[in-house]
Amino acid sequence: MRIVLMLIKSSALALLSTLALVGCGTEESAPRSTDTTPAADASATEVKAPAPRLAMTYDGGVAVLDAATGDVLLDEKIDGFVRLNPAGDDRHLLVAAAGGLTALDLGAWTDDHGDHGHSWTTDPRLTDFTIAAEEPGHVVPHHGRTTVFDDGTGIVTAFDPADLSADGQPELDTWTLDEAHHGVAVQDGHGNLIHTVGNAETRSGIRIITAAGNELAASDECPGVHGEAFAGDVALFGCQDGVLLVDGREITKVEAPDAYGRIGNQAGHETSPYVLGDYKVQPDAELERPTRVSVIDTRNASLRLVDLPASYSFRSLGRSSDGDALVLGTDGNLHVIDPAEAALTNSIPVTKAWREPTDWHEARPTLQVIGDLAYVTEPATKQIHVIDLAAGKVTRSIDVAQAPNELSGVVG
Repeated sequence: MRIVLMLIKSSALALLSTLALVGCGTEESAPRSTDTTPAADASATEVKAPAPRLAMTYDGGVAVLDAATGDVLLDEKIDGFVRLNPAGDDRHLLVAAAGGLTALDLGAWTDDHGDHGHSWTTDPRLTDFTIAAEEPGHVVPHHGRTTVFDDGTGIVTAFDPADLSADGQPELDTWTLDEAHHGVAVQDGHGNLIHTVGNAETRSGIRIITAAGNELAASDECPGVHGEAFAGDVALFGCQDGVLLVDGREITKVEAPDAYGRIGNQAGHETSPYVLGDYKVQPDAELERPTRVSVIDTRNASLRLVDLPASYSFRSLGRSSDGDALVLGTDGNLHVIDPAEAALTNSIPVTKAWREPTDWHEARPTLQVIGDLAYVTEPATKQIHVIDLAAGKVTRSIDVAQAPNELSGVVG
């Protein structure tokens, strides 16, 4: 497949006004970056300790909360379906919708000075940095670069998230693929681009290209390629029959134990060699409610399945700070898996039992891990539950005014 490469350095486009989106998400913890200069932000106030903040979408907008108190710090009314993506700097999120992705400053961050840090807060706000996109898709922060995929045009945009701080307008590098599709792309630590290959009807694999567009490696052994995750520097892409692993220029196929064994959503970890994935075996199902997850060991390209006592949704996967795999089940429990043993080790009661809706846009309990705490939404009760993962229990619940849908946040 030929690719037309266009490298464009430009300022961000105008602020997004109306918001609605069709797309799918993938969950992965972004590398923490604290190269923020508070001196350039005159409104910032130094605080004694990191101040975690949450952002939640609801039908009609997005709200930013103080994660400790539950106080609403910002309530931005937005039309349409809104999605949240970590921007890669542990301060901003990208709010995705029809027309593009706009940076949302959560207003809390810490400057790391090695043996100590300085924590700062300011008022959260929707900024004027927007990446234009017909159909905003996957956002991938990795190795100090954040990559955005436009499903409607096949345009891939990358920028340095550190440039978002203090009203920054990052320079944008863009690549235009030959065919638009529901895809994903990421820049590796060497500036090379890994991107999916497909069109409106089908997707088949991935390519690795240099910044100049020269192909380094490719694979067409990934039917229905969807989603990505990282285990350290090893990238993983999901297929309908397993996964592809990318280590530098080397691409390795890991076969699923079933002829159709789809792993479309994944959760990686910066220091763990294991990647958690979903696992579906019904190609013709309108909505499969799986009760197994996959654990992929990127060191030896092996795949194991773990049985769970309940089904789960694509918003159920997460990783703890120490690498445990987490799955929010429809039984209301947060299931903890030891990935090294591929075994269930604990089940923490969190919500009432729930059933995944057929429409993926509809709100359902959602898992988000921030630092050493897990946050779980319960739309039916308009609550966000806070779980101390070390203690293995819910420590408090935050009441919110609207039924929460997507959830994200920063350590602060």
